[in-house]
Amino acid sequence: MKEKDNYLKEKQIVFKDGEWLEFRIHYGFFNASYVTLSLEKEKFNEYDVFHSKGYGKTTGLLRFFFKVEDIYESYFDINRTLPLRFIRKIDEGGYKKNTIIDFDIVNQKAYVNDIKNGEKSNHKIEKNTQDLISTFYYLRNYFPVDEIKINESFDVNIFFDNENYEFNLKFLGIEVLDTKFGQIECLKFIPIVQKGRVFKEEESITLWVSNDLNKVPIRIKADIAVGSIKCDLENFKNLKYPFKIRVNPQ
Repeated sequence: MKEKDNYLKEKQIVFKDGEWLEFRIHYGFFNASYVTLSLEKEKFNEYDVFHSKGYGKTTGLLRFFFKVEDIYESYFDINRTLPLRFIRKIDEGGYKKNTIIDFDIVNQKAYVNDIKNGEKSNHKIEKNTQDLISTFYYLRNYFPVDEIKINESFDVNIFFDNENYEFNLKFLGIEVLDTKFGQIECLKFIPIVQKGRVFKEEESITLWVSNDLNKVPIRIKADIAVGSIKCDLENFKNLKYPFKIRVNPQ
């Protein structure tokens, strides 16, 4: 397992202001939802930050059976991809949450404001802890792809739902995927997740990321307790580097 602290330093950032990604999610035969992820440069408490906003909702027939509308936001330091604020506002079939988490990276504290229930709490966090959204950008920037070997893993500390988690990402090698854009050479990973109510096994998720400087997710497959989910990159704008695509022959 690679030590993440060795890589947490200012370096060339692989994403830029204005990046926008759209993903299409399939649940069985249903075109279940679309998810967008945007990135903008802003000021937050006098810090230069990236503000990422994720938005997703169920669509079509599935929305009649199970309505989902989620908003996730992260404000993270531009230079080292460390979170300053995380916002989670979700409505999933009537299950609702409205939470703001402020991170004190220096003192390793997370201050949670549960707006829906009117509760506040603070928690000790690990060094270099990420939130759910900043993790996505942190891994794109810091995963040691030039050094890691097949079946080795890279770990990240995440604070979510008032708890600290260690997220492990195991590298499986390189694979070429057929996509709507053409053939894309990808890095293939398995995130190690907690087996239980949602996921069938610890290795129930497979992730493919473009093997170029952008490190954009191309496809995600997950076997969950009530079926399987497939998520594909549908559209993109303002990537920092050229997207390496092999055009499919006509």
